[in-house]
Amino acid sequence: MPIDPALSQSDYQVRLDWGMPGLRRLAPAPVIVVVQTLGLTAHALSAAENAAGWEIAGDDDAAAALVRAAGATGAHVVVGGLRNAAAVAAHVLEVQRSRGERTGISVLAVGQGEGADLRFSVEDSLGAGAVIAALGDLGIDHASPDAAVAGEGYRALAGAVRHLLTASGTGRALAADGGRDAVLAAAARDAASVVPVLRGEVVTAI
Repeated sequence: MPIDPALSQSDYQVRLDWGMPGLRRLAPAPVIVVVQTLGLTAHALSAAENAAGWEIAGDDDAAAALVRAAGATGAHVVVGGLRNAAAVAAHVLEVQRSRGERTGISVLAVGQGEGADLRFSVEDSLGAGAVIAALGDLGIDHASPDAAVAGEGYRALAGAVRHLLTASGTGRALAADGGRDAVLAAAARDAASVVPVLRGEVVTAI
């Protein structure tokens, strides 16, 4: 099915969409930030903080597949979210400075499930919004309506993030499996200063 150019957000520097369909819809961007607050982002940050890389080559998870597909576009692919929003924004600003020109940034929230079963999750909306808000704090604020809503939504709800993550469907499911501490850790804004970046088929800290 052809992609509607009106949905590409090509007029804006900072864009937002969801999952693999979102990657196909958005105009090509030199920088792609992938967010899955209670999945990919948590795993990549844990590996990075322990000076280890996360191999994605054989991973058939939807988030890993999205990272691989994003990398295949030739973009600089970063994993971000609530825990490292400020660090990601600072890194993106440095990438823009090194390129010497305004740089398009696609923020892709992974959500839960895939294809027709894709669910737009609260935790990934907040994680993507935190990154977008942090970019805006550094002056990278030419955001599409989609990105602006997520960014300002995060700002308005920042004080309730812990509650929202633990009360979300994904958060409750993880807590029921003994993962409540991981959910609370994922809610800690800017607790991490590392930026996981895709290098070949490994996500590693820079």
